[in-house]
Amino acid sequence: MPENQLAIGGQAVIEGVLMRSQTAWAVAVRTPDHKIIIQKKDEIPWTKRYKILGLPIVRGAATLVETMLLGIKAINYSTNQSLPDPKEKLSKNELIFSLLVSFAVAILLFIVTPAFIFASLKGLGINTILLNLIEGTIRLSIFLIFLLAISFMPDMRRVFEYHGAEHLAVHLYDKVKDKNQLTIAACRQFNTQHPSCGTSFIMVVLVVSVIVFSFLGRPDLLARVGLKLLLLPLVAGIAYEIIRVARRPNAPFFFKILVAPGMWLQLITTRNPSDDQIEVALAALKEVI
Repeated sequence: MPENQLAIGGQAVIEGVLMRSQTAWAVAVRTPDHKIIIQKKDEIPWTKRYKILGLPIVRGAATLVETMLLGIKAINYSTNQSLPDPKEKLSKNELIFSLLVSFAVAILLFIVTPAFIFASLKGLGINTILLNLIEGTIRLSIFLIFLLAISFMPDMRRVFEYHGAEHLAVHLYDKVKDKNQLTIAACRQFNTQHPSCGTSFIMVVLVVSVIVFSFLGRPDLLARVGLKLLLLPLVAGIAYEIIRVARRPNAPFFFKILVAPGMWLQLITTRNPSDDQIEVALAALKEVI
């Protein structure tokens, strides 16, 4: 598949959308006075700038880290631009603190808690493979409960709508490749699910982690938590390669099966956007192509 068909990615932010290409990124945000403001920067991804970071598996971990850092920057910008009162703007320190708390909670929920249950059950003589399946099921259940819980929050529903708008815009670009054909009406022919979505990526990560973590044996709690954290880049790299293949129109059926649960889960993490939200997504997209 031509590389340019894999080059566009995006992310929903607060009242806006981040889009990234192989040459630039842009954040478009709808302000309280209903205008669209855009922050853009010409920037080549790490995997293109540094040859070693473009290697298979390695590029997945590198892309994940770079995407997280760019996402933090985009969320900070979009949050501050969407606030009606400039005095309420989020400071850099406040953002860093909130993100650190979020990461700590994520590690507690998705790494420490399943590992604790694993350690508690291993004394019962349960087979190691079965233990890993139980741990993986618990991790997946926590993730699903978390998504369902936040989906009832009005602010998150807005983010999920912008997430849907981002997908519609990327779907259209994948098909037409012509800036002049990127219209709201043309976006409406697609659904809000996309195989390269972060939701699909997380689901594949959860599946791959069960397989990779099965090779850890039965270490104690602290050792298991530490090893799982060290192996996360490998798990992310494998998941990234699976998503790359699954996105291709002629992808083998096996890869389509692997990303199918993530596609179903997007019924929660994406919502049907308004025309105004699609307009924002297209504004960001047009800046990077």
